[in-house]
Amino acid sequence: MAQESPKNSAAEIPVTSNGQLEDSHEHSFNRDLKHSLPVELGLSETKITSHGFDSTKEGVVEAGPFPGKGGRAQQKSGPVVLADEVKNPAMEKLELVRRWSLNTYKCTRQIISEKLGRGSRTVDLELEAQIDILRDNKKKYENILRLAQTLSTQLFQMVHTQRQLGDAFADLSLKSLELHEEFGYNAETQKLLAKNGETLLGAINFFIASVNTLVNKTIEDTLLTVKQYESARIEYDAYRTDLEELNLGPRDANTLPKIEQSQQLFQVHKEKYDKMRNDVSIKLKFLEENKVKVLHNQLVLFHNAIAAYFAGNQKQLEQTLKQFHIKLKTPGADAPSWLEEQ
Repeated sequence: MAQESPKNSAAEIPVTSNGQLEDSHEHSFNRDLKHSLPVELGLSETKITSHGFDSTKEGVVEAGPFPGKGGRAQQKSGPVVLADEVKNPAMEKLELVRRWSLNTYKCTRQIISEKLGRGSRTVDLELEAQIDILRDNKKKYENILRLAQTLSTQLFQMVHTQRQLGDAFADLSLKSLELHEEFGYNAETQKLLAKNGETLLGAINFFIASVNTLVNKTIEDTLLTVKQYESARIEYDAYRTDLEELNLGPRDANTLPKIEQSQQLFQVHKEKYDKMRNDVSIKLKFLEENKVKVLHNQLVLFHNAIAAYFAGNQKQLEQTLKQFHIKLKTPGADAPSWLEEQ
């Protein structure tokens, strides 16, 4: 009688009728396998799963973190997915350059077409006339400003000469006994003329400062808005021309999206053009009111000061400066004393 070979208890794996392992024995087998491995090796937990005999799948060995003493459960790491909102700064700059280049090309083409007489341009006759008048007046005001500055320079030199001449007469009056009175009269006259000249010089310089502010700040600011308006007008006409060309062409699946996009861009630039035109109209209105007020006061000042000076009316000349709240600066008055500097 043949003897049965001794069986190892670890190799006994009971199987159910359908060819599957019993859960209790499978759990016991995995537990014995884990206890048989040393903890110090830090190996991962191993689980052996057996499928049915009629299955075509092979056995699967699943590896996981071994829950040793003091061990930490490792988190599963997956692929990093970038959100769509994250954009590359270089691509954004490239897109801005592309849009700027396209806009510059369209505007340049529109300008060349207008100069060659091939393209049409939008014209606001009333507004364009006001702008032309403003530019012409600016040139005339600049000429008045330049002449007034020349007059101020020449008057300053004359006052300086009169002051020196008065000092020379006063010195000779003390040294020449025979002509003491004559030199004294001339010294007083030159000093009086120099004083009146300084008063007139203050009035002229105040006139120059006010006109300079009007021309180089107020009018220049309005003309800057006019330049922005003209740029908006060119962009508006450029995109209007593009939309008209697309509308004259065929309408199919390829051209309809382009027409819709061109319509949107045209509407954006139309709103910008209307806004700039309204801004220019408002600024021109306020500029005209401010210009009349400023020039009225300055022209009255200039006339009264010149008339009083050449009439020799010192009191009227001083009264004119007080009327316009003009304070003359005494030479060296702005310089602090040595006590203030300490």
